[in-house]
Amino acid sequence: MLRACLLLWLMALPARACETALLLAIDVSGSIDAGDYRLQADGLAAALTDPEVAEALVKGQVALAVVQWSGVEEQSLVLPWQRMLAPRDVSGFAARAAQVPRAFSGSDTAVGQALRFATAHFAAVADCRRRVIDISGDGQENAGFTDAAARREAIAAGILINAIAIEEPGEAIPITSYYRNWIITPEGFVVTARGLQDYADTLRLKLLRELTAPIG
Repeated sequence: MLRACLLLWLMALPARACETALLLAIDVSGSIDAGDYRLQADGLAAALTDPEVAEALVKGQVALAVVQWSGVEEQSLVLPWQRMLAPRDVSGFAARAAQVPRAFSGSDTAVGQALRFATAHFAAVADCRRRVIDISGDGQENAGFTDAAARREAIAAGILINAIAIEEPGEAIPITSYYRNWIITPEGFVVTARGLQDYADTLRLKLLRELTAPIG
């Protein structure tokens, strides 16, 4: 009897609110070869399972999704929204992220189209307090040319855009400047990965900044 009453009481408790809906938009355009793709997939899985990141995901009841993007009309929701309600949710999502097949290859870099595709998917997580697109890429837009319009649409929808700029080691940082000047929203930020070997650590630090200190 006591156990039954306890179960009823637990069921009556209000569900914890979703703090953040975080959509990870990953570049799979022609400049990303098979080895680069594997570094991104493994890096995403490693960043999500970092103990601090995993704890923050569960604490905030974060909703996660992953999009792969390339040229115009080449965007795919490869991992649909899932709530991180327990550590097993994080580990399971990370395992799937490491194994998900590449959706596109050998095409253009349509950043604006990726942002529009991502923005349209937040209707499914309208209860989350914050909505964030976390886009990563190693090139400026060279197709579609809708990046400025897509950014305005995200701002109007109340969506924050942050970015990881993947720069080749030793070169100047035009990709970082591009994301800072044209892609992120006013309260967003850009971090720079010095090559894809640096992707996992950069993403881990970026996720911690997004999830534990939600400021621009």
